[in-house]
Amino acid sequence: MSVQEAYAEVGRITRREAKNFAYGIMVLPRAKRQALAAIYAFARRVDDIADGDLPSAEKRARLEELRAALDGGPPDPVFVALRDARERFGIPRAPLEALVAGGLQDTEQSTYADFDELRGYCEKVAGAVGLACVPVYGSDDTEHAQILGVALQLINIIRDVDEDRRLGRVYLPQDELAAFGVDELAPSAAFRELMAFQAARARAHLAEGLRLLGSLDRRSALCVGTFAGLYRETLDRIEASGFDVFREKTRLSAPRKLAVVAKELLP
Repeated sequence: MSVQEAYAEVGRITRREAKNFAYGIMVLPRAKRQALAAIYAFARRVDDIADGDLPSAEKRARLEELRAALDGGPPDPVFVALRDARERFGIPRAPLEALVAGGLQDTEQSTYADFDELRGYCEKVAGAVGLACVPVYGSDDTEHAQILGVALQLINIIRDVDEDRRLGRVYLPQDELAAFGVDELAPSAAFRELMAFQAARARAHLAEGLRLLGSLDRRSALCVGTFAGLYRETLDRIEASGFDVFREKTRLSAPRKLAVVAKELLP
């Protein structure tokens, strides 16, 4: 398989699977867009294994295979593209390993005692994406890249409370559930108060993470600003619904996503 064929495949994966990421990277030059699609496709591979239906032992074995493949990798389009992207942009190995570690953690841990513990998990599964992407953007601001990744994961956690519950996972910190008097994940005044607290923390992380934009060229800043804007609008809609995350999952329509892209393009 040629490198360009591999990039074409990871591009297809990103367009098919990425709900917000694909709309951000569309404003980038081709080489950067391809590299970020390779990172996304690898992260998607990790998530699909960790969230799949295989027994935990088999999930762990497959995740370890992904980690080992970072050293060379099979003739698989994801690894062919990722290897080329790493060589072009100097993408470090450590955040890619952290993504695998986050997937492994999902096979072993289903609750989090407090926010410090949860943040450590978020740094693996989302902060690591920021760390992998930042050299592609042409920045060395790893601090804010990681914080932004954590912010986006916190919004995912708010959006996916019910879906995660069905997978047997509760990412909301246990001490905060207790502090707000939330005994079960179901609509209630206490639950809404808890979620308002979670939303405020996510917004604070988002504002801090977006300081990354100051270190980016215009098109990279447009990329990051676009997908951050999409996540912000998702959170706005969840908040406007009174944090009713137990019915239909909050999603933005394609026209609405394009409107966010257009808004970011305005000077």
